[in-house]
Amino acid sequence: MNVAVVGATGYTGGELLRLLTQHPEVTVTCVTSEQSAHRPLVERLPFLRGHYSLILEPFDPDAISEKAECVFLAFPHTQAMTPTRRLMDAGKKVIDLSADFRLRSPRTYQKWYKAPHLQTALLKKAVYGLPEIYRKKIAGGCLVANPGCYPTGALLPLYPFLKAGVVDSTQAIVVDAKSGISGAGRSPSAATHFPEAHDGFSAYQIGTHRHLPEIVQEITRMSRGNGAGRTRQTQRVLFTPHLLPVNRGILTTIYLPLKQRLSQKNLDDLLDDYQGEPFIRRVSDTPNLAHVRGSNFCDLAAFPTDAGRCATLISAIDNLGKGAAGQAIQNMNVMMGWKESLGLSAPGFFP
Repeated sequence: MNVAVVGATGYTGGELLRLLTQHPEVTVTCVTSEQSAHRPLVERLPFLRGHYSLILEPFDPDAISEKAECVFLAFPHTQAMTPTRRLMDAGKKVIDLSADFRLRSPRTYQKWYKAPHLQTALLKKAVYGLPEIYRKKIAGGCLVANPGCYPTGALLPLYPFLKAGVVDSTQAIVVDAKSGISGAGRSPSAATHFPEAHDGFSAYQIGTHRHLPEIVQEITRMSRGNGAGRTRQTQRVLFTPHLLPVNRGILTTIYLPLKQRLSQKNLDDLLDDYQGEPFIRRVSDTPNLAHVRGSNFCDLAAFPTDAGRCATLISAIDNLGKGAAGQAIQNMNVMMGWKESLGLSAPGFFP
């Protein structure tokens, strides 16, 4: 299948192109960049030399539609809505890596992204792209909203517990997450400048991060949709992101209130709900970013705390892999009915 990568020169676009070199069913036929149009792709992404001879193009949905059947959109937030509509009108499958189709409520989107949603009709067609949870819907979809990196790291460890109905919904779930600097994108800023970030470690956007409504939305859907907690009450979530002075990865620690005491075996049994999933690994020690860097894996562990009345869940993902580009390719594989691990089965980088 011919595919296009729109917004190819950012960190996510570059990771998509790196991973797609390993995909046996895909040929990349079009790459776009507004700032670097008409320049060779490898001039902006030299690590891809020898793999691509493509020239970067300005975004033109008609030209893309002639060259590709599936399009990865790596536009900034608020800029993917109209391009998605034009590509879907041309009959293309679209995997959007921005936040523009993740939130189901246009009002919530406008509140958190400070812009009106311009394609509200498409929100009903968009499928939230966590394959481990919404695989059947993704398989029948034409528009996938690729999840945010922080929500992916939080929702995957939470899902088995929400599904089983063991979470105490009267108390808040605490999500404490640490991300590598590449999560801020390739455009430089004072906060991500090397001398500013190196040897530092700080929280940011406490209670105001745009991924919070996405996490709350999906926790609420999981609780209501799997026989666990039919209440209309929205689960309270306290989410604090931190910036780690590393390139890649998100380590998420979740403090989960429970309805009843659970032992280590109880927690392990719940995580074993993921048995057979190609990219979920339950580990007996604590997950480590070094073990998932460059991969599409999510390492999970759970530990009883407060005498079993609370569970501490930990996940490790690569924010550019399972948190973005790797998951997008996984979603493409599901949409096309291919083996889910195509192009993604390689282990991560070491050291």
